[in-house]
Amino acid sequence: MANDTDKDFPLPTDEDFPLPRGATGFLGPGDPGPLPETDLRAFRTALFTAARIAGGTVGEVEERSRPRSFHLASVLGRAGETVVLCHAHHPWIAFAPERRNWYDEEFLAPPPWARAFTDAGLTVLGRERLTTPLSAVDTSSLTRVEWRQVRLYGLTTLGGLLFNAFD
Repeated sequence: MANDTDKDFPLPTDEDFPLPRGATGFLGPGDPGPLPETDLRAFRTALFTAARIAGGTVGEVEERSRPRSFHLASVLGRAGETVVLCHAHHPWIAFAPERRNWYDEEFLAPPPWARAFTDAGLTVLGRERLTTPLSAVDTSSLTRVEWRQVRLYGLTTLGGLLFNAFD
C-alpha cells in the first residue's frame, strides 16, 4: 500500500502546474485536435521498474479507451495491489486503491517505489494535490464544453478533472 504522506513528492504550485490544453482529455466539437500523447513505452518501462522495486509484479495493464482520459495498470507487491493511473495526454501519474473509469477523491499517496516514474521523466502527483478543490486551481484554460462535463459528472477536485471518463 501507499505511504500516508506525499513528503517525497513535493506539490507543484499553480505556477509550475498550469492546466494545459488536453488536461481533461476531452475535445469538444470544433476544438482543434489532436491532443498530445503520453509516451506509453516510458510508462510501461517505469511500471516494470516500479514492480521490481516493490518486490512484486505488474498486474493487468489497460491502455486508454474512450472515453477514459488515462491508462490503468497495477503493481502487485508485498502490501497488495496498487492501481497506477497514467494520464493519456500529459505525463502525470497517480495512485488509487481500486480500478475505476473515473476518479474524484479516491487517490493514494505515492508509494516508495513511485520514484521509478519520476526517474522515467513522468510527474508523480500526490494525493494532496489531486484532492485540491477545483475552486483552488487555475482553470482558466478550460473551455465551456469541458466545464459542462465537469458539472455533468459532479467533479470537485483536480484529480477528478484529470482522471475522468467524459463522453
